[in-house]
Amino acid sequence: MRPTLLLFAVTSALATSLLAAPAGTPAQVTRVKPRTELSPELREFRKTAIPVQFPSHGLTLHGWIYKPQGTGPFPAVVWNHGSEREPTAHPDLGKFYTSHGFVLFLPVRHGHKPSPGEYIQDVIDRYQSEARDRTSFQKKVVELQDVYNQDVVAAIAWIKEQPFVDRKHIVVTGCSYGGIQTLLTAEQNLGVSAFVSFAPGAMSWANVELRNRLLTAVRAAKAPVFLLQAENDYNLGPSEVLGPVIRAQSSLNRAKVYPAFGIPAGRGIAPSAA
Repeated sequence: MRPTLLLFAVTSALATSLLAAPAGTPAQVTRVKPRTELSPELREFRKTAIPVQFPSHGLTLHGWIYKPQGTGPFPAVVWNHGSEREPTAHPDLGKFYTSHGFVLFLPVRHGHKPSPGEYIQDVIDRYQSEARDRTSFQKKVVELQDVYNQDVVAAIAWIKEQPFVDRKHIVVTGCSYGGIQTLLTAEQNLGVSAFVSFAPGAMSWANVELRNRLLTAVRAAKAPVFLLQAENDYNLGPSEVLGPVIRAQSSLNRAKVYPAFGIPAGRGIAPSAA
């Protein structure tokens, strides 16, 4: 199977396990344990995460790596975290991807602990307090996402240089803000094989400037893109607006809404991102 198709098949399996609800009436959703409640198996697997550092525009950023057994070189998945101030090492993702033969690299963008710098939501809050009007604020938010995307580019460059990684088979993925970062990365010539974006900007979809920026990015994508959401996500705008464009770009592209899962956040707009 071609590497891109294999990755999409693996990710579809991951999405099914993370997003798909068990059989039942459409109104039924499954309660999800908080991220901090790890099984004993995952707590043990978390110990295999390798702390790493990588350079990005004068800063030394942090992250974690999970590796399959053996010397490789292995294909690699770069996971972009969301807006959380303190991203986790996600042993659940580490175990899933390494079991399928992928290295998983979880870089932490600047301003998110333990990486140095100013936290993105603090910057957005400052922009909101200083903005003259809604449009200028929205443009600032989009510009900020592009600034933080430089860390993703730096992370990809760094992981490609690791001897246990097959630099010709790198995949970029992420959720929420990480999904935005994934799509922004897709338009760049970085030699990435595929991009998998979970719920990109679902809570920020009122930002018209962001919608337009993501449309530009997916139209210019340099490799296949897979966009996915659960049907009870905060806002299905990303799938409804970006999905048809993504599917029209290539026969390898995918955009899918999975069945409802988890406790619905409530449809609406996150004020800080609007």
